[in-house]
Amino acid sequence: MLLSVIIPVYNEAGTIRDILEKVVAAPYEKELLVVDDASDDGTRGILREMEGKDGIRLLVQDRRRGKGAALRRALPKTRGDWVIFQDADLEYPPRNYSVLLEPLLEHGADAVYGSRFLGSHRVFLFWHYAANRFLTLVTNVLFDTNLTDMETGAKAFRGDVIRTLRLRAEAFDIEPEVTARLFQRGYRVFEVPILYRGRGYCEGKKVGWRDGVAALWRLLYCRLTRP
Repeated sequence: MLLSVIIPVYNEAGTIRDILEKVVAAPYEKELLVVDDASDDGTRGILREMEGKDGIRLLVQDRRRGKGAALRRALPKTRGDWVIFQDADLEYPPRNYSVLLEPLLEHGADAVYGSRFLGSHRVFLFWHYAANRFLTLVTNVLFDTNLTDMETGAKAFRGDVIRTLRLRAEAFDIEPEVTARLFQRGYRVFEVPILYRGRGYCEGKKVGWRDGVAALWRLLYCRLTRP
């Protein structure tokens, strides 16, 4: 079993070395595809140092394009039976991998979402929480499902499933787009509790209210178009 881990990165010099070391230490045969989204804080230099070690492959964007563009750049290059999206900060520790992979290996899942609201998590940022719950509710209404955390950054997929989705989102709206297309195609999506260590904006969090508006638009667009 080969696990492909995709890590989109933008200005994470303070955490990128630590997260890569933790992903490398995860006890799976794996490849790591790191996409640097035109970082300008020293992140790229760190990535150049680590490139080629422990299965780390580096892809570099010529300009900042967004999380969605980074994931879409890496997906066709994955070879794994399973694919995991991993953020470059420390909010989602790689110790979650075993929980995410179990439904894929044992229960016939096509995709697995790690819910921050079912598992242990740092308790703060009410408005961020409220926006996430609202977007999840809209997802459930539009696609007749019962997710608790659509916007989670911890997602795992069968490789042959995620590589066939027609994705177009450039930014954080990749999360609702992936979700919508999975449900539209009738794939089996499971949800599991995970450990989540949220960070505040002063600590480097990058998602804002504009991303929430873009996510809502993307959900509505997907509902009205073919997968």
